[in-house]
Amino acid sequence: MNVNAAVVSSFDHPPRFAPFDLPAPSGQDQAVVEVLAAGLHPRVRSAATGRHYTSDGRLPLVPGIDGVGRLADGTAVYFVADDDVPGSMSERAVVDLRRTVPLPAGADLVKVAAAMNPAMSSWVALRRRVPLQPGQSVLVLGATGNAGRMAVQVAQRLGAGRVVGAGRNPEVLATLAALGADATVALTDDADATTAALAQAAAEVDVVVDYLWGEPAAATMMALLRARSDRSRALDWIQIGSVAGPTIELPSVALRSANLRLQGNGQGAVSARAYVAELPSLVDEISSGGLAVTARTEPLVDVERVWTRPDEPGVRTVLVP
Repeated sequence: MNVNAAVVSSFDHPPRFAPFDLPAPSGQDQAVVEVLAAGLHPRVRSAATGRHYTSDGRLPLVPGIDGVGRLADGTAVYFVADDDVPGSMSERAVVDLRRTVPLPAGADLVKVAAAMNPAMSSWVALRRRVPLQPGQSVLVLGATGNAGRMAVQVAQRLGAGRVVGAGRNPEVLATLAALGADATVALTDDADATTAALAQAAAEVDVVVDYLWGEPAAATMMALLRARSDRSRALDWIQIGSVAGPTIELPSVALRSANLRLQGNGQGAVSARAYVAELPSLVDEISSGGLAVTARTEPLVDVERVWTRPDEPGVRTVLVP
């Protein structure tokens, strides 16, 4: 089937709106959907440059890891794109019906397309990797990014007793209280002041949801552990993103002198089946208004122009065919 799509022909150039030969569904579990909306997430950008850890280097490719579509019978669904089929930034896409969730009548389709991916990382992390217990406290490191802002809300909705948001953007940081943050910490270039503020606000948290990694994560770990009143009480650190750097330098004493439990959340850390099992509850949360998201729509035909535009803090771009 010939369709128009965002097509990546070179990892050094943004996708172009161009014809693409969509493969036919294979097997009874696959179907073609009319794509209604697809989110332009950071994960999508990294895959289109070949830099994501799941990239196999094959070109051409159609980017897009999820979206909202309409099945042949008229049912609107949220879908997660399979790894071995073209992505969602297309007029039509092949989907695995086992990775789709019917959307409730009246659901805001653009909002669902915008919110599911940034919310899913913390939703799965706090339900599958380290199930959050009612009343536990959470630090979101990197809380001024889109996924971090969503993580503040997710922690609050899942019953956290206290949520601390830490990030660099002061304007976005000021909005976190309205989203459920009980305290905020500005990550600044003054390392001593920043670690002191983190120690004061978050030394006793139970869980850290980390979207930064790199030097900020290492400094935060040591600041929290040194200030913790009882180092034998578990501190669960969930590593999700690495916008501040792919590696950290961590003294071995951090693991010997405290009950620090470090793990990640992403493709491979949680099975596809477990991710899919969480989709219905997250769709319900978004559709009911439990998680706030700001989306901006752009036509798919303008993908090349939109791709190179800087992201606006707190706003997720959604491409509409």
